[in-house]
Amino acid sequence: MDLAFLHPLYEHSGPWASVYVDTSRHTEDTPHERQLTAQAMARQLAAQGADEATCRAVQYAIEDLRHSSEPHGRALFAREGEVVLDPPLARAPQAGDWAEWAPLPRVTPLLELAGEDPVCVVAYVDRKGADFELRSALSRENAGGVTGRQWPVHRTGSADWSERHFQLRVENTWEHNAAEIADALAVCQEETQADLLILVGDDREQRSVHDRLPKRLLDLVVEAPHGTGSRLLDEDVERARAEHVARQAEAELERFRAGRNPDDEGRARAVEGVPALIEAAREHRIDELLIRPNGPDAHREVWIGEDPDQVAVRRTDLKILGEQHSWPARADDALIRSAVATDAPALAVAEEEVPVGGLGALLRWK
Repeated sequence: MDLAFLHPLYEHSGPWASVYVDTSRHTEDTPHERQLTAQAMARQLAAQGADEATCRAVQYAIEDLRHSSEPHGRALFAREGEVVLDPPLARAPQAGDWAEWAPLPRVTPLLELAGEDPVCVVAYVDRKGADFELRSALSRENAGGVTGRQWPVHRTGSADWSERHFQLRVENTWEHNAAEIADALAVCQEETQADLLILVGDDREQRSVHDRLPKRLLDLVVEAPHGTGSRLLDEDVERARAEHVARQAEAELERFRAGRNPDDEGRARAVEGVPALIEAAREHRIDELLIRPNGPDAHREVWIGEDPDQVAVRRTDLKILGEQHSWPARADDALIRSAVATDAPALAVAEEEVPVGGLGALLRWK
C-alpha cells in the first residue's frame, strides 16, 4: 500500500483522534443511527481525554454522513478541533464503530480496510472493437474504448478455393482490430494507472489482444471465463481483485523470506522484530514495511519523539539520542510514521508465521 496519502497526519504533532465508522448498513433509520454513532464516538474520545473541540469536530463529521450511501465506511483523523484526513474504506470495519485517542493516529487498520484496492480496467472485447470500464471497490465508470474495422469480421462456411481470399481478409481484420484494442488498452492503463486488466470475450479474442500487449503489462492481465457479450458482475471483479492482491502479497513474502538470509557481504535484506525494525527506521533503511495486524509485536509499546526517526524501545534510549520530549506509542503506528517519512510502502500480511511477531521489513541499502 502506498502511504503517501498519510503525509498530512505527520505534519502536526499529536495527540490524535482516530475513528472508524461502518456505513455498510442502510435502512430508513440510518440518519438517526448515524447521529447516535456520532454522539457515541465523541463520548468515547472525551472519556479517553480528547479535547472538546476535537470531539465536536469528529461528531459533526460523522453527522455529515447521515445521508451518505457509502458502501463500506470511513476513517476520521482529527486533532485540535479539525478533521485532517477522512479516507473512505474499501471494506467495513469488522469491529464496528470505534474511536481512540493516542499520541499517533491509529492508521494500521487502513492497511486492511482501505489498502490494496487495485483499480481494474475491464475490457469487453469482440471482433469489431472493445469497451473499457474502470472498476474499484468504490466506483464503476466508463473508460472509453476503441472501434476497429467493421468488415469483414465473419468467416464463411465454404471451403471453396474462391473463398480463401475472403477468409484471409477476415484474418487480417481480426489481427488489425486486436492490435488497435491492445494499443488503446495500454494507453488506458497508463492514464488510469490501473493495477489489473481483465479481458472479457471469447478465447480467441482475448488471446489475440493479450499477445499484442506490451510486455510490461502482461503480469497485470487476467482473462475472464466469459464469452462475448457477457458483463462482469461485481463478485467477478472482486474475485479477480482479491486473487491479484493475494499473488502480490505472496510475492512480497517470498522476497522477505529470501531476504532474511545474509548476502555475500553479510547484509540481510529483511529483518523482523521490534528492536531490529527500530534500528532500521532510525537509519532510514525501511524499503517496505510488513505488518500482521493481529501480531503480538504490533501493539507493543515503544517510545517516540517529535520526528519520525526518533523512535526507541526504551525511553532512556531517546534521551541518549538527545530527544527531550517523548511519548509511548504502538510499535506498528510508530513504524508506519517512519515509513511515510521515507516514502516506503506497507503491506498487511495474513500468514501466521511470517514475519515473526507480526512486524517485519524489507531493507534498502545504499
